[in-house]
Amino acid sequence: MSPFNLYKTSSALLLSLTMGSTSLLPLTTTLVNPAPVMAQNNQFNDLSPNHWASEFIGALVQRGVIAGFPDGTFRPESPVTRAQFAAMVQSALPKDRIRGSINFNDVASNYWATGAINNAYQMGFLSGYPGNVFRPEQNIPREQVLVSLANGLNYSPRSSAANVLSFFNDANAISGFAQSPIAAATENQIVVNYPNTRQLNPTRNATRAEVAAFIYQALQSQGQVASLNSPYIVNQAPVATNNRITAGTQIPVTYEAEKILLTQNETVPLTLVVRQDIVNGSGQVLIPRNSEIMGELRPSGNGTQFFAQTLQLSNGRMYNIDASSQIITETESVSRGTDVGNLVKNAALGTAAAAAISGVTGDRTITTGELLIGTGAGVLATLIPQFLGRNRVDLLVIRPETNLNITFNRDFAIQ
Repeated sequence: MSPFNLYKTSSALLLSLTMGSTSLLPLTTTLVNPAPVMAQNNQFNDLSPNHWASEFIGALVQRGVIAGFPDGTFRPESPVTRAQFAAMVQSALPKDRIRGSINFNDVASNYWATGAINNAYQMGFLSGYPGNVFRPEQNIPREQVLVSLANGLNYSPRSSAANVLSFFNDANAISGFAQSPIAAATENQIVVNYPNTRQLNPTRNATRAEVAAFIYQALQSQGQVASLNSPYIVNQAPVATNNRITAGTQIPVTYEAEKILLTQNETVPLTLVVRQDIVNGSGQVLIPRNSEIMGELRPSGNGTQFFAQTLQLSNGRMYNIDASSQIITETESVSRGTDVGNLVKNAALGTAAAAAISGVTGDRTITTGELLIGTGAGVLATLIPQFLGRNRVDLLVIRPETNLNITFNRDFAIQ
């Protein structure tokens, strides 16, 4: 056996030894079997106590779900194969079988994880690929881990999957098969995103640290472990501790119009209203409902993004804040035949967007009676000529109660 393959086999065996008897590989005289490292105080020499996933990892080490390597390392950034994940998930979340066993063409009977793969399959956590293959040595992407946990625990989204996933800046990168399960995983607070809770990175290979965090949160969703106070757990419900609101906390907001139309290069000021109380663990209200958040919509990437600047509580007290929405890229095409009345119904228009609608459609009924935001109605007439003669213009569509919920980018303390 080559040194590389010996290393892979040894590492796989080391991991499997922490997964229970169903996933053990029989010892042979040709393979040295080092004991797994259960570090004292949950510390590994490459895992600082300040590492973002330290608490998740430590808890799973104590439960025997995952272990370190013989050199005292944990290797938190190393990828996880499908076989390794099967071993972890069937050990961490044992449940009744929902289907019979299967023999995958690429999983030999004496493969170290055959038992674990069969268990994970029978429990409903993992399936194979067309052609009856499992691909045990393939690294598992983050979205597959989340789909596995949501499906295995029979979670379904309670709200529209599209609405839930709109929290993520890269929601459009989520594979079709993964959208509903990931929405369910998000609602059950299984998703952990470091360093930015809004960035899911669905197709990137999951690391050992990330898989530990996902599995721990799956256990927490089942009431089997205590909640951890990590700012990287995606929690769409408002949370706060004492007088501090942690980075990653989302604030639900509303706006006086059902939608906002902007040109793609338009920057407009905007005031949003907090639509529910933000409370701490004791029930004390930190940010009352109807408080206002002032900021602006600015061009960002291929869309627009709200950047909050000031929070004004309902008692008049004001704070500077660092918070933002997701990037919004939805567009609507406007052409000469567009029904302008229907387009602008219950909508707020950026001044440039109003000029674009008027210039392209030839409709001159857009007046100061419309809800205009931006540079003001006084300049509307001066902007219209730049859109005359165009056959079509694409406008950004912002739906406040879906798109504009803002997330704190850093911890924020209410005094």
